[in-house]
Amino acid sequence: LVDLETTHNKISKPKLDNAIVIMAGGYGKRLLPLTKDTPKPLLKVGAMPILESIIKRFINFGFHNFFISTYFKSEMIKDYFNEGSEWNVTIQYLEEEVPLGTGGALTLLPEDVSNLPLILMNGDLVTEVDFSSLLDNHNKSGTDATICVVEYDFQVPYGVIEIKEEDLKVKTITEKPTHKFFINAGIYVLNQNVIKNLDKTTYIDMPELLGKRVNLGNGVNIFPMYERWLDIGEIKEFNQANNLLNDDS
Repeated sequence: LVDLETTHNKISKPKLDNAIVIMAGGYGKRLLPLTKDTPKPLLKVGAMPILESIIKRFINFGFHNFFISTYFKSEMIKDYFNEGSEWNVTIQYLEEEVPLGTGGALTLLPEDVSNLPLILMNGDLVTEVDFSSLLDNHNKSGTDATICVVEYDFQVPYGVIEIKEEDLKVKTITEKPTHKFFINAGIYVLNQNVIKNLDKTTYIDMPELLGKRVNLGNGVNIFPMYERWLDIGEIKEFNQANNLLNDDS
């Protein structure tokens, strides 16, 4: 027995035609020497490459229409995933001749791409986000763009002095205060009209693209994530992700 497919599984996993765009073209310089011969998305976290884990998680929610943006060592990524038949999905590649940024790469999507909202995700993330809830949140928001955010706590390791402006005397003393921020999680939902007018030759990242939309129409929606989320940007984070998976196993 290799696998078991039940009627319940077929009912509980609808087929979702939304395009999934995964950014996998970066150099991964902060992960050297690990990325000297291997593109960052193919580094293994646990038993499989980061990018394969991302694709499988999307598949678990019923998505099947994938686009992978490539640049650095693109042939290795294409050789690994091919056209997606091993996972019973369709994978196409957005091949950047020059780096276009997370926003600019979207201009390489084919004209016949689904008109449904697309999900864009960085290809170096380990996350357990619920993609169905994300898409539902976006559709109910009435906005053209949603950005996933995670809460980030930063503790100042010293006592912080607040000064009165009028006489430069002490106003308050707070010992080692903690500040909370929402940070960009590198996962977005975009309606097609967000990218239709982008210049195909211009480099633009998502923060810049969405920053221009903050005061347009209904603004930019946020989706707070409380599930596990790790950005594999440096070796310490790569090791942390592997240690977490080892602890779970």
